[in-house]
This record gives sequence, C-alpha cells and structure tokens, in this order.
Amino acid sequence: MPDRASGAAPLWGGRFHEAPTGDFARFGASLEVDKRLWPFDIAGSKAHATMLAAKGIISSEDAEAIRRGLDEVAEEIAAGEFGFDASVDEDIHMAIERRLTELIGPAGGRLHTARSRNDQVALDTRLFAKDAAASLAAALKGLMRTLLARAKEGSDVILPGYTHLQPAQPVLLAHHLLAYFWMFARDLTRVEAARQAADASPLGAAALAGTTYPIDRRMTAEALGLSRVIPNSLDAVSDRDFALDLIYASSVVMAHLSRLCEELVLWSSAEFGFVTMDDAHSTGSSIMPQKKNPDFAELVRGKTGRVYGDLMGLLTTLKGIPLAYDKDLQEDKEPLFDAVDTATASVSVVAGMVATMDVHADRMALAAGEGLMAATDLADYLVGKGLPFREAHRVVGSLVAWCVEEGKALDELTLEELREFSELFDADVLSWVEIRNVVARRRSEGGTAPEAIAAQIKLAEEAL
Repeated sequence: MPDRASGAAPLWGGRFHEAPTGDFARFGASLEVDKRLWPFDIAGSKAHATMLAAKGIISSEDAEAIRRGLDEVAEEIAAGEFGFDASVDEDIHMAIERRLTELIGPAGGRLHTARSRNDQVALDTRLFAKDAAASLAAALKGLMRTLLARAKEGSDVILPGYTHLQPAQPVLLAHHLLAYFWMFARDLTRVEAARQAADASPLGAAALAGTTYPIDRRMTAEALGLSRVIPNSLDAVSDRDFALDLIYASSVVMAHLSRLCEELVLWSSAEFGFVTMDDAHSTGSSIMPQKKNPDFAELVRGKTGRVYGDLMGLLTTLKGIPLAYDKDLQEDKEPLFDAVDTATASVSVVAGMVATMDVHADRMALAAGEGLMAATDLADYLVGKGLPFREAHRVVGSLVAWCVEEGKALDELTLEELREFSELFDADVLSWVEIRNVVARRRSEGGTAPEAIAAQIKLAEEAL
C-alpha cells in the first residue's frame, strides 16, 4: 500500500496522497492577499479557544497554551519576524495554525475543533470590514469638518453657480461647499449601514451544517464585540453581502470625491482662477517649468473607476455561486481591501486639498458679476409687478438676447434701456440686479442667502 502519511497537505488530513506544488500551489494560495487579516484571525482563534474550554470541549490548560501561543505568533508578525511562505501555507489561517503548533505542540491541533476555515475566513473578513468601515467613517468625518470650516470662511464669498457648466445664478461659496458636506453625510450613513451589516458572527457554522460539539456561538460573538450571530449556518459561510455593502458605500464616496475633484481641477485652471492648490497637493512638469498641475485631484478622479471595478468584480464573482462555500469566495478580499483602502486614502487626500487651497474671492466675485445671472430675478421682479411668470420669462428672454447682441451685462443697463422691454420696470430695478442683492433674496430653506446659510451651518454642526 502507498504511504498515505507522506506528501499530503498538512491541514487536509489523509484524503490526499500529495498536495499541489509549484505554480498550482501559488495559484490556489491566498496568503499574499489575506495575510493582512492576521489580527482578526488571532482574535477569532483566541475567542474560539476560550469558548471550547468553557464548554469542556478542550481542557483549560490547552486553551491557555493556545492563547499564549497565539500571542507569541502575533508578536512575531507585528515585528516582521514571521516567515510567510505561500509555497508552505495556503492562507493566513494555515500559516498561523502551523506556527502555533510548532510553538506549543499537540495543543495547537485542538484549536480547530468545531471550526472550519469556511466560518473562520467569514469571521475574519467581517471583523476586517467592521474595522475598515470605522476607519472610513472617521476619515469622512474629518473631511466634513474641513468642508464646514471652509464654508464658514466662505460665508460672504460669491461665485457663479452653474448648470450644464454654464453660469446660472450666483451662490455663496459656503453654499457650494455645504452641498458636498451633505453628500458625505449621506456617505457616512451608508458606511455605518455597511459596518452594521458586517457586525454578525458566522463562527460556529463550521463548514456549512454546524457542528456536533456543544458550542456557544453567542459567547464567541460577545467576546469579539459582534452584536449577533447569523441564524443559518449555510448563509453564515457563504454570505458576502456585507462586503458588497462596504464596496458600494466606498464607490459612492468616490463618486462624490470625483465630482469635487473635477471642480477643483476646473477652479484651479487659469481660465477659472478661483483657487490655487497648495504646493504639497500639486506637481510640476518635467519639461514646462511654469506648470502647476492638480495631480492629486486628478488621481482621486481616476481611482474612482478602479473602485467601481471592485464593486462590479465582486458582484460578478458572487452571481452564480451555489450554496454553501466555494473557492470563488477567495476572490472577495482583493476588491474589498482595494476599495476601502482607496476610498479611505482618497478622503484624507481631498480633506488636505480643501483645507490648504487658497480661495480667490475677488476672481469669484468678478465671475459672478459677469454675464446675465440676474435674469431670473428680473423675471421675478416683473411677476411682483403683476405680470404672469411665463410672460415675464419671455420679456426678460428678449432683453437677454439684446444684451448678448450689444455685449452688455444686466447691471450695466440704464432704466431707459430696461423700459424698452417693459414699462413695468421702475427705478428700484437697478439695485434689484446687483449680484449681492440677488444672493440675499434667496432666503428659502436650503437657499443661498446669508441667513439661510447660517441656518444650514447650524444644521451641519448638529450633524457632526
């Protein structure tokens, strides 16, 4: 008979005569990706060992040896002394268990009682997602604080508001920045929902059907700070919705960051001249000495597509997997890690750009005063004189067409020129079209008038 004890993969038992080697072993291994899960794997193993001892499944002496050994493994990894080798260990779970057994002997082999790598990896990934969501939320709060601070500084700065990237109506800079504040506030809600989705324990589901041992799943969940256990063992090992939730939340964060970065790119151009980016958030040219490029804003904008790809990649991976665990699920970590890492770093970079950019209020005010942005107010003026809005719209449209032909701005017109288009225009109309007055009249809730902005800033402070 063949020697069934030799050549088999150490954690697979006696079923195999030999293990994958070389390129096959490397292809099947996830260690290079999932080794960053080591703190969560050790935390889960310590909780599991404590529970096994409490239920009399292993001895308290073995549990203590396991916890002590796991602490030693953690110290080795943290110090960079742990020998990660994908040709020896398929994943972080096998690497830690192998080293644990080397350190403490047969007791290390008892750790995996009533547990499978299926519920183990699901637990590690959930703990990572919960931790990563908290980090992303903290970064978002930092960006929101920065936007709020700059909004307060910009409470009297007027700039053009745009639709279709064409000058539309003047707004306060505070109004513009607060629009992004509320976008990121919604992102914070999505990230928190993703954190709550991850906050459930699959430990004890074992491979797929539960275990014959008298375990206490709630004990391990509580020890790990998880709020609940997953009620179905099949679902526990195969669910990756929480990862999708966090990648989706990261994708929407990136969408909002990309919109803001696009505006920073435009605003810092010579054509706009609204802001100057800090040197620390810009780069130069290897050939053109005069250049100052908003590279970091462009990078965030570019990385947005990458995070979208992470979401679509995992959605596609999950779409055809039968219950329960399949090796396809090994592909969940790279998109999850990449999406949340990229989003968290991008949020911090954008916060730095917003905090340090120089705002050119005079250039913004000049742009707000150019053109025909008081046209809606002229129509409203005529409505106040009794003209139906549609008729007022037609009158002002004709006036605007004439201004374009003559190369004049609305605030340059004389009363006589205005009355050529409607006898309803009186002397008070001349102050009506002053840009600061145009802004000040928009007092409706959520509007751009100074008192409306003051109320919105108070709401933002309460939200934080």
